[in-house]
Amino acid sequence: MIHLPAPLINGTLIRRYKRFLADVAIADGRGGTRVVTAHCADPGRLPDLAVEGAAVRLSTSSDPGRKLVHRVELIRQAGVWVGADTANANRLVAHALGRPDPSAPVTAAVRHLHQALPPFIAVRAEVAVETGTRLDFVLDGADGSPVFLEVKNVTWRRRTASTDRGEFPDAPTLRGTRHLRFLTGRAAAGESAVLLFVAQRPDIDTLTVAADIDPAYAAAMEEARRAGVRVLAYRCEINHEAIFMAGEIAFV
Repeated sequence: MIHLPAPLINGTLIRRYKRFLADVAIADGRGGTRVVTAHCADPGRLPDLAVEGAAVRLSTSSDPGRKLVHRVELIRQAGVWVGADTANANRLVAHALGRPDPSAPVTAAVRHLHQALPPFIAVRAEVAVETGTRLDFVLDGADGSPVFLEVKNVTWRRRTASTDRGEFPDAPTLRGTRHLRFLTGRAAAGESAVLLFVAQRPDIDTLTVAADIDPAYAAAMEEARRAGVRVLAYRCEINHEAIFMAGEIAFV
C-alpha cells in the first residue's frame, strides 16, 4: 500500500499534450475556475483516460524548485479512479516485497506475490544488468541465485462484449521489448525471470498484450513465455488516501 499526497484537488481535464503536460480546470476559491498546467507522469497514450472533461485529482508540491506545482494523481474513468503516476507501480511492488509499514494490510495480492516468487533475502532496485539496460528489481534468492523482476504499469482497459480487459502497451515500447528480451535470456539460461504487471485500476479482470499496438512486443512476449519467464498481474484498489494491490488477475 502507498499513500497518496494530501490534500488532493478536484479538477476537470481540458487537454493532455506533449506526453507529460495536462491543462486542468480547478476551483479558484471565488466561485469560479482557473486553468493550471499539471505534470502527467504517465508517458503512454492513455486512450481511455486522457479525455476532455474527465474528472481528475491533483497533488500540489511546496518545492520551490519545481516548474509545475501540480501533478495528476488520479483520473476518473467508467466510474472508477485510475492511478496516473507510472512510478506508483514500482512503489507498490517495492512495498509488497519489503512490507516496511507494519500497519499496512497484507492483501491477497501481496500474499500471492510472495508465494509466486522463489524465497529471497534481499531486494535491490534499479539494477544495471547490462549496458543500457536497468531492471526494476533483482532479488537475492535464499539459495544464492538471483531473481530478475521487471514491473510494468497498466492503465488501459479495452472493453469487449464479454470482459473488461486490460491491455499493455498502449503505445509502442522499445524499452519494454528490450526488458523482455533480457528476461528471456535469463530464463533460457535457467535463472528466475519474472515480469509483473500492476494495473492501477480495480475494474480489470484479465490482462493481455495489445498486439495491434506493438507487434514486436507481442512477439517478444511469446518468446519470453516459451523460455520460461513467469508473468504475474495484479489489479489495484484506489481510494482518496491510498493505492494498494488487491488481487491477482489472469494474463491471457
